[in-house]
Formats: sequence, C-alpha cells, structure tokens
Amino acid sequence: MPRLNHVNHVPDRAAAAHRLALLPLALAAALALGACGKQEGAPAASAAASQQRPPEVGVVTVQPGEIGLVTELPGRLEASRVAQVRARAAGIVQKRLFTEGSEVKAGQKLFLIDSAPYEATLAQARASVAQAEAVLGQSRALAERYKPLVEENAISRQEYDNAVAAQKTAEANVAAARAAVTSASINLGYATVTAPISGRIGRALVTEGALVGQGAATELAVIQQIDPLYINFTQSAAEALKLRADVASGKYQQAGKGGAQVSVLLEDGSEYGQKGRLLFSDLTVDATSGQVTLRAEVPNPGHTLLPGLYVRVRLEQAQVQGGVLLPQQAVTRSSRGDTVMVVGEGNRLAPRVIRLGPAQGSNWVVTEGLQAGEKVMVDGFQKLPRGKPGDPILVTPVPWQTPGQPAAAAPTASANANASPSAAAAAQQ
Repeated sequence: MPRLNHVNHVPDRAAAAHRLALLPLALAAALALGACGKQEGAPAASAAASQQRPPEVGVVTVQPGEIGLVTELPGRLEASRVAQVRARAAGIVQKRLFTEGSEVKAGQKLFLIDSAPYEATLAQARASVAQAEAVLGQSRALAERYKPLVEENAISRQEYDNAVAAQKTAEANVAAARAAVTSASINLGYATVTAPISGRIGRALVTEGALVGQGAATELAVIQQIDPLYINFTQSAAEALKLRADVASGKYQQAGKGGAQVSVLLEDGSEYGQKGRLLFSDLTVDATSGQVTLRAEVPNPGHTLLPGLYVRVRLEQAQVQGGVLLPQQAVTRSSRGDTVMVVGEGNRLAPRVIRLGPAQGSNWVVTEGLQAGEKVMVDGFQKLPRGKPGDPILVTPVPWQTPGQPAAAAPTASANANASPSAAAAAQQ
C-alpha cells in the first residue's frame, strides 16, 4: 500500500509543476487583455466627449457698407460708327488702294474710277468760262463807250440800255460757266473714292474692271469704327420703373453721376478688362415684349470685341447705403418673413428677422436687421441638435469658407458688389 500511495503522488507533483510553468503565460495574457480593453474604451470616451461639445457651424461677420445693385442683362455689340463706301461717279473701277481688313483714316484713297470723261467735262467747262469772260469784256467795253455818248445825246438811250443789258448777261454767263467748272471738278473728285470716316474696312465688294455708279450708287466697301463699341441691351420696363421709384424715394441712390458703369461678360464667362458706361435709356417701351432698350459704350483699344457679338452686361444702376451681402443659403424665407440665425452671447443661436433687397448672384442684399460685427450662421444646419422649442442651442462658430477656397480668417458679409457673389465672400477673408 505505501508503494501504491507513492505512485499516486507522483502525477500530482507533475501537474503542480506544469501549472507553475503556465502561470507567467496567464499573467501576460491578462495584461494584454487589459491593455486592449483600455484602447477600445478610448474611442468611446472620445465620442462621448465630442457629443457633449457644441457642433461647429460656419459663420460670416457682418460688415455693412455701400452695395451696388448689379443686374446682368443680355446684350449685343454694335460699331459706334458705320459708313457704306459707295460710288458717286459712274465708270470702270481701275484700282483698289487699300488692304482688306486694315485700318483706314478719314480721307484716305480707296478706289480709282476711270476719270477720263470727267476730265474732259472739266476742260469743256473751263473753256466755256474763257468764252464767257471774252464776251463779258466786249460787252463791258461797249457799255463804257456808250455812257458818255448818251449823255451828249450822240446815241439814243435805247442803244445804251441794250449795251448795259448785254454786259449783265455776259456777267451771268461767266458765273454759270464758273459754276459748271466747280461741278465738273466735284465729279472728277468722285472718281477717286475716299474713306468718309476712320475705322476698320472690310472686304472689297467690287473688283477692278467692274462698272459702278450706273443708275444707283454702287456699294464698294463698309468701314466700321469699333473703338469704342456700343452695347445694346434690354431691361424689363417694370424693373426699370421700380428702380427709378426706389431712387426717387431715397431708398436707393443713383449710381454714377457721369453715367452708371457697366462690365462686359464674354461667352466663356470671363470679364472684359475695360469698363463701359451707360449712355441712355430709350424713351419708349416695346409693346410686344414689355422691354426698354438701353445703350452703353465700352472702349475697345485692342479690337478684342467685334460688332455683332452677343455678351452679358453687368450693370450697376443704383446703390444701397449700409447694406450687407449674405449667401442665400444663410437666409430662410417663409410666409412669415425672412430670417437668419445669429450667434449671440455664449455662442447661442437666435433667429433674426431681416429685410431683403434684390439678389446679387448667389447672395442676398440685406437692407435691415443686422448690425456690424454680428456673426450670421451660413453652414452646419444639419449638425444642430433637436430639442424642444425655446431650448437654447449652443454652437461652436468657425469661419465659413467659400467652396474651393483655402482656410483663412473669418469672412465678412459686406458690400463687395463689384465682384461675383462667391468672390465677394472670399475677398473679405
């Protein structure tokens, strides 16, 4: 029996030794599990902390100023002066003296028409003058000779009167002959066709050898003065009348005492480098469209713009004093009025009723309801927590960034109406 008991105790000692060997491994596993538990708990704690922090919202700082009320209207370019070069003398075109598409000066020779017939007519008229002057000399001498004779009754009074009448007739014939010379000289001058105005001449409408001026004045070429250019565009008569009424009431101020400035937007969306000015507004309204026609003048020194080109005109007709430009997404419009969310003391959101003017691209012009330095919420409405009506809403205001713009200081909602609405917000950053 003792031998058996000795055999039974040997396995127990081996098991104990095995358990002692596994103890460090178990401790290491426990430590690893504890570390993993702490790491998994860290995001949860961070998420809880983020839930307690007020949500971030994009804001702009209000800065009232002078805002130009800009309207974009479609328009078409037109040459400021157009002259049709026509043949005023009949004959065969002998030579073209200009380069098609070039710049010409007023009085520059353009075409030569066969002048031989007109030179002959001029020579004949000059001969007639010489003949009339000879007759006049004879008549004048006869009248002077008869004058003392009639006083001495050597000749009758009738003979003297006939001599005086012949002298006056000869004088009239000389005047008529000289007028014929002048007319012949003018017609001879028409044989050389000159430019009536300075500008750019187009293609020649006739070639050498063509017979022109027979019956009607044949068109030879067209000259257009394209510096400056005119822009003809239309505006709704109702909008124009409302704008004038607002200016007359003092709500808005007239833009530009010397004529409102206009900017030209090309077909690719780029803005032309030269500013134009409004010349006039038509006195009548088109009965079919209800539009009134306006005309502006724009410099074109580099001849970049061409007549007939369709453009968009950005016109500033009036100005708002103390106005604010706000992105349209910041404004809530309803039947009860227009409101924005203002970040007040303690970063609490509060609604504010405002009064809107006209839209400027993607911005609204705010005329009343906001003070300088206030922060208006523009972005982050979806982050606001849902609560009971009247509960305070805390937020973390951050500068609102125009899409595509790098992060910078807080932008200001101000009166930058000359730039595009998106650029206006970015320019204040």
